[in-house]
Amino acid sequence: MQRGRLRPPSDAPADGERFDPLVVVDGRAVVEQILSGRVEGPTEYLQDTDEWVALLHGAAELDVGGEAVELAPGDWVLLPASVPHRVVRVEAGTSWLAFHIGRP
Repeated sequence: MQRGRLRPPSDAPADGERFDPLVVVDGRAVVEQILSGRVEGPTEYLQDTDEWVALLHGAAELDVGGEAVELAPGDWVLLPASVPHRVVRVEAGTSWLAFHIGRP
């Protein structure tokens, strides 16, 4: 059995993002918490795995392959592998839960 506790939004860095792996399953799946501080300008990601993300606290806007996606607490989105996505706007102290599927 594994146990843990999510960090509170107040643990977000002042600038940038903090990525905390919570569970790794056979090296092929990772569950992590992401805490966002102030993010200057769009941050683009291009990943080789699918990523399911849920917004737990705060607010954010993503651009997923050219489509704007607004997220509020409780919203989630599946980001397909090899589709560029970027964080356009994020409220400082935003907390996310992410599940990376099929990590090599």
